[in-house]
Amino acid sequence: MNNVFYYRSPLGTLRVTEENDALVSAAFVDDAPETEPSTPILTEAKTWLDRYFQGRDPGPVPPCDPKGTPFQKAVWTALLSVPYGKTTTYAGLAASMGFSARHVRAVGGALHRNPLILFIPCHRVVGANGSLTGFAYGIERKKALLEIE
Repeated sequence: MNNVFYYRSPLGTLRVTEENDALVSAAFVDDAPETEPSTPILTEAKTWLDRYFQGRDPGPVPPCDPKGTPFQKAVWTALLSVPYGKTTTYAGLAASMGFSARHVRAVGGALHRNPLILFIPCHRVVGANGSLTGFAYGIERKKALLEIE
């Protein structure tokens, strides 16, 4: 059974979904009413988001179970090692997984399919020259998220 709450952030409303005691998705959506979490995991997610948008290191992410291929899940897990307030490049992320720079596009593809925006911090991945590239919710949001950190 899915449980959902809507979190009104400074950058738009987030729809956060929990299933079987783990977060499965978090995505920016068109305006929706803010709601209160209905489960312990969603309450933990709300607390995490509150800290994040206050500009504080939110700490470890709540339990997550994103749906994806084994490769996508490996990329998302590797991404969790990028510390709050830091960035990496697509090539750097690939290298941290033991892959060569040839895998940059595959890593980018996995990041594009990230179902847990913010909790799995794909906004922390930048281009080789530090440019802000490839964020599903727009470069302006990516820039704002990095400025928060």
